[in-house]
Amino acid sequence: MAAYGLYTHIRSNRRRSVALLIGLFFLVYLMTFAGALVAEAFLDDRASFETIVSRAVSDLFASAPFVTIATAIWIVIAYRFHQSMIDALTGGHEVTRRDQPRLYNLLENLCISRGIPMPKLKVMDSSALNAFATGLNQKQYSITVTSGLVERLNDAELEAVLAHELTHIRNGDVRMMVIAVVIAGVVSFAAEIFFRVMLRGGIRVGGGGSSGGSSDRKGGAGAAILLAIVVIAVAWFLSLVIRFALSRSREYLADAGAVELTKNPDAMIMALRKIENRGELEGVTSAVMEMCVDNPQSGIADLFATHPSIDSRVDALVRMAGGHDPGPLAALPEPDHIDTKDTGADGEPPSSEPSQRGPWSPLPSPGSIGPWGPR
Repeated sequence: MAAYGLYTHIRSNRRRSVALLIGLFFLVYLMTFAGALVAEAFLDDRASFETIVSRAVSDLFASAPFVTIATAIWIVIAYRFHQSMIDALTGGHEVTRRDQPRLYNLLENLCISRGIPMPKLKVMDSSALNAFATGLNQKQYSITVTSGLVERLNDAELEAVLAHELTHIRNGDVRMMVIAVVIAGVVSFAAEIFFRVMLRGGIRVGGGGSSGGSSDRKGGAGAAILLAIVVIAVAWFLSLVIRFALSRSREYLADAGAVELTKNPDAMIMALRKIENRGELEGVTSAVMEMCVDNPQSGIADLFATHPSIDSRVDALVRMAGGHDPGPLAALPEPDHIDTKDTGADGEPPSSEPSQRGPWSPLPSPGSIGPWGPR
């Protein structure tokens, strides 16, 4: 179905995401079939290849209910504890208006402008420039930003990044990504266990002589094990591709959503340019990096990149939202430190500069509005 405009693209993307997640569940059963092939090959290494495959299919159907229950339990565990695990990994801690008045007020204003509940706000102590959103439901949603991002971005740029992450939450991207990472994690874990057993057990799939020992698989058994290896490798590869597709296609929509919320494409563009090549979070897994504004750990090939390049995202904002690109920044300007002791009664820091456009500001000129038009 063709998509026209921002909101129809969001709905179309959600449908594709659901289809991809169904595909991830299919991969779990594919891994189960591979395990059944190996088990049957070891139980009867004299059976023909066709017999082993037939028995493995029967085993798959017999074990499907248990596999489904085990996968559901894994999802429930992730549902309850994924945020705690991410916080333990990143060191993110929740902040209040008293702790971070500038950051808190920016996010609160964005939420009020759209009448949506405010997610938890967390700060991760890191000099890197990045942010990410997590959560599976309204009570769990949270946005985490690095201390480096808070320090290096001005109010308009920081607001744009918060709007970007808030758009991920509004569009349901965060929930989809968490579920995809959880299920893909099952596939990756099973594949790693299998190949470790294969390597340490000295399993050979060749058709050597009968005196080759118990680890020598002959005839149909060897072919079945080889098929299992291929199936596991394909499942693992597809799980990675699906995870990349889930995160990659959403970044353009989140950038557009940030511009829609802030009415300031230049702020989003400048934020991306400042984050460019400065967002790598040390000590975190690739799954967390896939949720970030930018993932500098992406591969060089577009197929394996979890995020579109900053250049392509900026180009889209320039063409579609009328923004202005300053080009890559070789160095960042020194941050303007804000003395929190001088904040007003409402927690807002004083500023001698004219106020920058926010969610309630007048719309820009018609020529600078993107294809989704004024609200």
